[in-house]
Amino acid sequence: MSTPDLNLLITLDALLAEGSVARAAKRLRLSSSAMSRALARLRETTGDPLLVRAGRGLVPTPRALELRERVGKLVEEAQAMLRPAEQPDLMQVARTFTLRTSEGFVENFGAALIARVAEQAPGIRLRFVHKADKDSTALRDGTVDLETGVMGKASGPELRTQGLFRDRFIGVVRTGHPLCEGEISPARFASQSHISVSRRGLEKGPVDEALESLGLQRHIATMVAGFSTALALARSSDLVASVPERHTVNLRVGMHSFALPLSLPEFTVAMLWHPRLDADPVHRWLRGCLRDVCVSC
Repeated sequence: MSTPDLNLLITLDALLAEGSVARAAKRLRLSSSAMSRALARLRETTGDPLLVRAGRGLVPTPRALELRERVGKLVEEAQAMLRPAEQPDLMQVARTFTLRTSEGFVENFGAALIARVAEQAPGIRLRFVHKADKDSTALRDGTVDLETGVMGKASGPELRTQGLFRDRFIGVVRTGHPLCEGEISPARFASQSHISVSRRGLEKGPVDEALESLGLQRHIATMVAGFSTALALARSSDLVASVPERHTVNLRVGMHSFALPLSLPEFTVAMLWHPRLDADPVHRWLRGCLRDVCVSC
């Protein structure tokens, strides 16, 4: 059995509503001859004449009268299904979104994001999970809805990406540390004991590469996996932490921060999501909330 042409439902709806080939053709912006051919196909498909001549007009057959209301509802439902999704009432939405971010991102932006979401959509909950690596599988399989990370790093080519803010590395020490006073030259900076931050346990990073280009090498006293841990150590010791400026605003309160005496490029922190969520109105709203929070914090 061949598959019926579902476009004929729209044609049938117009013919039954107008009761005229000419008026139905005008409604669907077709020629009268095209509409006549469509009516012939409908008659063949349904096995019923549907509309028959009565004087100068057409009248529906009993089968056509039986179909008229059902066809109208089908066409209306199909049109509604294919329209772009409308923004739902956020006060009535109940969903949980999983965000994969670094600890520093949550510590600096998490509270403001949660407050904004709770104000506009109290039924939405945010679940933050730790970002241990840059693998994009969780976005693809749907276990993570939104992710933040450095733009330009390895990620799936099919993912959507939008920049949130620019950031740079700065130096941070405890209040009263020797680096709080005087000019900080590359040599003076390198002579201190440092904390190296690497989730993968790498011994060298961008700071070390910049120092090596000047013929310098810093002393790494300890290595940690996160910037919040590095700042906690620097706060209670003479160690120097090199951390992203925007990522760590709240964590550096009461500490001394300074520009690194090195040539290090800025980088862009972005949010990433899978294309299947691109048009979802609630996910789109959440992305807007995250953008606004990152601008205002």
